[in-house]
Amino acid sequence: MGTWRGLRVAFVLGSLFMVLLIIAYWDDVGGFNLYPLQESRHASPRPRTTAAPARPTRAGRSQTSCPPAAAPRATPLPEETEEEGKKRLAQRKEETRADEEEKGRSRNAEDEREQEARKRRIGDVCSGKDAVEFPGRTRAFEQIPNRELDHLIVDDTHQIIYCYVPKVACTNWKRVMVVLSQSLISPSSGKPYTDPEAVPPDVVHNSSLHLTFAKFWRHYGSLSRHLMALKLQHYTKFLFVRDPFVRLISAFRNKFGRPNEDFYKQFGSVMLRRYGNVSGGLPETAAEAFAAGVKPSFQQFVAYLLDPETETESVFNEHWRQVYRLCHPCQVKYDFIGRLETLETDAEHLLKLLEVDHLLRFPSGARNRTAASWERDWFAQIPVAMRRELYELYQPDFEMFGYPKPDSTLHQ
Repeated sequence: MGTWRGLRVAFVLGSLFMVLLIIAYWDDVGGFNLYPLQESRHASPRPRTTAAPARPTRAGRSQTSCPPAAAPRATPLPEETEEEGKKRLAQRKEETRADEEEKGRSRNAEDEREQEARKRRIGDVCSGKDAVEFPGRTRAFEQIPNRELDHLIVDDTHQIIYCYVPKVACTNWKRVMVVLSQSLISPSSGKPYTDPEAVPPDVVHNSSLHLTFAKFWRHYGSLSRHLMALKLQHYTKFLFVRDPFVRLISAFRNKFGRPNEDFYKQFGSVMLRRYGNVSGGLPETAAEAFAAGVKPSFQQFVAYLLDPETETESVFNEHWRQVYRLCHPCQVKYDFIGRLETLETDAEHLLKLLEVDHLLRFPSGARNRTAASWERDWFAQIPVAMRRELYELYQPDFEMFGYPKPDSTLHQ
């Protein structure tokens, strides 16, 4: 009995000893977890380990010993079917087209408002609201002599009337009229020109190419005025204008800034004799005159324009004649008034208005270099009294076509 009790005590003590050994062992290796599932749900995240030091590569850049873990891949979107792709592209095209149409409508509306303002201004000046008086303001169209209607070019095929103003892109607009009227045959194709840029610029100034109102009396006799009235009522009429002083500078540069035989003999020599104090005879030709340094100055040109004797001898040449005398805007109600200063946009708008934009484009030739900013330099040597008198001579054009009064030029 005593032996049995001793064995039991030894067994209990041995068991306790084993338990203590097991607990001590697991404490050394990281602990003993009786509930691994429950603890994993609430356990704190493991502390981050320090990255291994970088080692240099051949290119001199550092590289870690272990590549970084790849970023988790995004869930791929479902693939677009071919039919869905086509629908999406079609929708984008439709949205783009709608945006372009909206911009086009907005631009057209703005262009129309500008045209209405230009026409309204002409009407105000012609009616006398602006208190600007000039010859022919109140006369009727029937009172205009035939010889003064030679700038109104008619295209019966497209029902267009164009009044050309020299030094205001008239060469290119005449080329357009030649193509529309098919009045000139191309020697290379044997057919009428279809591209305005292909029409030789020097040829278009041949008056025989264009049907003008001035020629109606030869073709229609006593019916000419009646036909003019009908065409003015039903045809689309347009002209292009330019700052009057800049147009004068451009005309002088073009006709007297380089040898021009016709203009030297008809006008240049007159200016030199009257205002140049030239002693002795003048050179016979323009080339000789330029070689000798004998040529009209801009001041002599202005003096010629202001001299009352000039118009008693002959009407102003078309290159410096006022627009109101060339195109008669008080008698002809123009449907479109373009400006050289906005030539590209105005030309595009006009061709659409004429419904010929599918047939041709306005020539993109070099623009005349004369700029409004040059006025101060050109008028620097002109006495202020002459500048003001010149403004009065061209004031109707300034007022009628909305060009501001050049105060800086008139008061310096």
